[in-house]
Amino acid sequence: MSQQTTSASCTASLQWQDGQPYSTLYGDVYFSRASGLEETRHVFLRHNQLAERWHAMQENSFTIAETGFGTGLNFLCAWQLWRHHAPAHARLHFVSTEKYPLSWADLAQALALWPELDPFTQALLTQYQQLAPGWHRMIFDQGRVSLTLLIGDLLDTLPALHASVDAWFLDGFSPAKNPEMWQPALFERMATLSHQHTTFATFTSAGVVKRGLQAAGFEVNKVPGHGRKREMLCGRFSHRQPPFHAKPTQAIVIGGGIAGTSSSRALADRGWHVTLIEQHAHVAQEASGNPLGILYPKLARKDVPLDRLSLAGYLHSLRLLQQLDIPPDAHARCGMLQLGHDAAELDRSHVIAARHFPADLVYMVDQAQASLLAGVPLTHEAMFFPEAGWVKPAAFCHALTQHPNIQVLINTQAIQLKQVGDLWQVWDQHQLLAEAPVLIIANANQAASFDQAAHLPLSPVRGQITQLPQSGISAHLKTLLCTDGYISPSVNGEHCLGATFTPDDIGLELRSEDHAQNLEMLHRMSPDLHQALSSQAPQGRAALRCTTIDYLPMAGPLLDHLALKAQPPRHTAAPESLPWLKGLYVNLGHGSKGLTTAPLAADMLASAISGEPAPVDEGLLAALDPNRFLLRSLGLKRLVQGLACYPLI
Repeated sequence: MSQQTTSASCTASLQWQDGQPYSTLYGDVYFSRASGLEETRHVFLRHNQLAERWHAMQENSFTIAETGFGTGLNFLCAWQLWRHHAPAHARLHFVSTEKYPLSWADLAQALALWPELDPFTQALLTQYQQLAPGWHRMIFDQGRVSLTLLIGDLLDTLPALHASVDAWFLDGFSPAKNPEMWQPALFERMATLSHQHTTFATFTSAGVVKRGLQAAGFEVNKVPGHGRKREMLCGRFSHRQPPFHAKPTQAIVIGGGIAGTSSSRALADRGWHVTLIEQHAHVAQEASGNPLGILYPKLARKDVPLDRLSLAGYLHSLRLLQQLDIPPDAHARCGMLQLGHDAAELDRSHVIAARHFPADLVYMVDQAQASLLAGVPLTHEAMFFPEAGWVKPAAFCHALTQHPNIQVLINTQAIQLKQVGDLWQVWDQHQLLAEAPVLIIANANQAASFDQAAHLPLSPVRGQITQLPQSGISAHLKTLLCTDGYISPSVNGEHCLGATFTPDDIGLELRSEDHAQNLEMLHRMSPDLHQALSSQAPQGRAALRCTTIDYLPMAGPLLDHLALKAQPPRHTAAPESLPWLKGLYVNLGHGSKGLTTAPLAADMLASAISGEPAPVDEGLLAALDPNRFLLRSLGLKRLVQGLACYPLI
């Protein structure tokens, strides 16, 4: 993909006046014509006292929230200042909202005005793509800096933000140009996410902004502005103690598949020393042991939790793979064609296309275009995902564990978990294996063997893949093809196709009938490929996936199910009053989509454990909460949504 073609239906409409971007929608410039760089430093950096605060900070992280990402200038300036003044152990989290993101080309042109920021600009441009509406997390400086970009109306996105904000950048176009943004709802949400040390700064001195902030509990000062702007506002929040954030120490993760290795890496990147316990001689030996896995989002007709998870997880995994040391023969973004192989699937494809995703994420192609992209004759229209691809799961998992803070214990089976004071202990049959204040269970179906997780409704699903040597026309296949299954391009002379889906079947032997089922799928997909490959002797692999009854994973802290059943709380109970198993978390139930959902779930857990902004909205946090089934069974459905606010209380 050429990054310069990145676009979205909600992309900002610009004119370029004297080499600077001008919004035709709001009738205003994006930054000061005199010196946008100095304006940012004066308004947002100096009047939030960032240099002084960062130089003296003892905390492990600092969170800035911004209204209006625009050209990203404020983010880049804050990042630059962070490098100069923040302690090496600390992490900067920059959360920004944007209703109309600039196209890649416009962003590149705008930021080219500031050559001194070029190293930061190039790093941003590398990840600034596929900006569909929703949440996008980008990681920079080996994890020291993260950008969480919320694409959508801030009055929709900020209410779903799970964070404790240390400084606000109130940017965006002026109240006169953009009155829809500067509403009481904005100031009230700011107050909810702030604490007594939270500061704010804004270029405007409009009375509606001053009064709104004061009404929400902020102390407001009017001070000299920058350039032609005579005055601006700054101040701090005057209520609420800052939340307690756990300082990184020791953590344990059980399970060496994609869920366990990504959970280990997410914590290690935040300074935690992690012991990863794996029962086999190597990581990635169960469902993550397949020779090939595919990376693409399973989009839905409308915005539902599974759709948001699939899309956010797909983008997160792609960005994560960019940062890992993956061998070039272990991963490729070859693109994927989701074929409209029957009337129902074709209709679904057109409904999804009508959601107006950016073209670098997905677009419809006709039969002729699909055939050209694939390199083989096809008979169906398709959705094309240009950045989708494949990865060797073992290489992915191995790369995730390559961190000095991760110790892998192989050939080690965790049998029992014990809580002793503030520590979790992991035992085999006879001896203590490890102990730490934080423990993540990520060993799929085997999680049910632990008393603390025995109530979780996990189900095994057998899946068998078929491996066939390339033959004839199949050597020309350039993309992944997908219907109710998939086939990969030839990788090292071999295609991978499948996989079968057999619930509550734990057999791991290879079955000829499953190979036949995969070949039937291939015939529906492409008769020409079927003809070329069906005479080849199949090899394959069977493995067990781990699913839940609602097909959504489980990611979050665990409640004590015995204590909860013995004394059910009221539906109005506060989350902190519930019987939590403090320090115990799970990352489970990813089914066949673990490569795209487990790393995002790992980032959710590590963010919660470390007191950092969540990478997804609170609705999705609640949808993935592992206690949701237990609470619903006790008639406490209303409590599930409230758990999204735990443990950042």
